[in-house]
Amino acid sequence: MKTKIAGMVIILVFGGLAANAQGGFQRRTVAERVQIIQQKLDSAFKLDKVKLDQADSVFANYYRATDKLRDEMMSGGGQPDFQAMREKVQPLMDERDKKLQGIFSDDQYKTWKDQIEPSLRPRRQGGGGNR
Repeated sequence: MKTKIAGMVIILVFGGLAANAQGGFQRRTVAERVQIIQQKLDSAFKLDKVKLDQADSVFANYYRATDKLRDEMMSGGGQPDFQAMREKVQPLMDERDKKLQGIFSDDQYKTWKDQIEPSLRPRRQGGGGNR
């Protein structure tokens, strides 16, 4: 009897660990995301404090707007349509980029679009699919 109980406890512990490892994703806060960008911009451009603060403000406003949009789309239940989400986020991205062009030099903006921005996109993990 004791071995059955011990076996059940071990199964529950490992099952709980496996479930937590698979579903433990939590979105970063606006401040955390801005801090990540700030570090990348600072290492790439060495912006002065004024320009770095302006960029932080642009990104914070962008992230708050996209989070609000995402929450609105998720409130309907189920998975939101990716294409619809992309169409609603695109104007926010355009506005963000327009403001960044006013802060960055042409070379800095090109580096932002070609190198830094792509590095910030989430990577989909392999697995699944048609095998």
